[in-house]
Amino acid sequence: MTQAAAPSAQELYESFIPLGDPATYTPEACDRLARTIAEINELKVVRRAVILAHNYQRPEIFEVADFVGDSLELAQKATTVDAEVIVFCGVHFMAETAKILNPKRTVLLPDLRAGCSLADSVDADSLEDRKEELKKLYPDLQVACYVNTTAEVKAVCDVCVTSSNAIRIVESLPTNNVLFVPDENLAAHVQENTKKNVIAWNGNCYVHHQITPEQIENVRKHLPHVKVIVHPECRSDVLQLADAVLSTSGMIKYAKESDAQEFLVVTECGLSDRLLLELPEKKFYKSCKLCAYMKMITIDDTLRSLKEMRHPIELEESVRVGAERSLRRMLELSA
Repeated sequence: MTQAAAPSAQELYESFIPLGDPATYTPEACDRLARTIAEINELKVVRRAVILAHNYQRPEIFEVADFVGDSLELAQKATTVDAEVIVFCGVHFMAETAKILNPKRTVLLPDLRAGCSLADSVDADSLEDRKEELKKLYPDLQVACYVNTTAEVKAVCDVCVTSSNAIRIVESLPTNNVLFVPDENLAAHVQENTKKNVIAWNGNCYVHHQITPEQIENVRKHLPHVKVIVHPECRSDVLQLADAVLSTSGMIKYAKESDAQEFLVVTECGLSDRLLLELPEKKFYKSCKLCAYMKMITIDDTLRSLKEMRHPIELEESVRVGAERSLRRMLELSA
């Protein structure tokens, strides 16, 4: 593997200016970051490692990532990487997904505390019980689980979905009745776009669920020309105010291709940071919340993860095989 060139402290400082956060990204902080980035790049070669990072990560994580994307893109990328070690800068279920698809590779999560409240809202036993109840009413029932679930839950589902392909996957299933777990807001968005019967689990992402229509309307009152792009994990009354409802990578594509110059980004704040860095000529306003779990991943812990090979993801093989079936079906239907 070839070592990537690390940016200088001055280059980092200048590239982070569009973030509008001079108190965090001072020249001194950028000097420390530049040294850490260089050390990580060296270790990636030694360990034959790649770093996959979700769009919600910190800006400095983007600097060491070999690939940055949304859940679907990261799942797809995890099947093609040429490496012995995958360091996953995201939350636990994402690292699990990489391990499910790469059983012979070492998958590391820099901080095991980086969980997901949405994934925690459903467990395999409760899902099996609910599925059994519903099958008495709907014998053709199939279960679509959002990728924001544990490996154990994926193993008892028929197919996985992400925010970018949920509607298409549900439409493609050979059934008229679908139990959609665990995000009730994404399930409602799917129901709005299909004639099938979508039965929602009672769960939501706390980051997106707390965003209100009043926040959007307040920005629109002062910036009537702004394009509002919203993640489908938001509530239905927020989605109704959107110019476009998109996954995080869908938002990036929309912003790049749109003639508009100003956007209100309604999702976790890390996506706004990526847009500010990649499209400094455009303006991105934030109607967002921070995900405490995503922000548990730091560049220092990423370095430590590579140095000490911590924390490896381990899965029972029977669970992994079941979860892989659901993920592979998603990837096939998304091709």
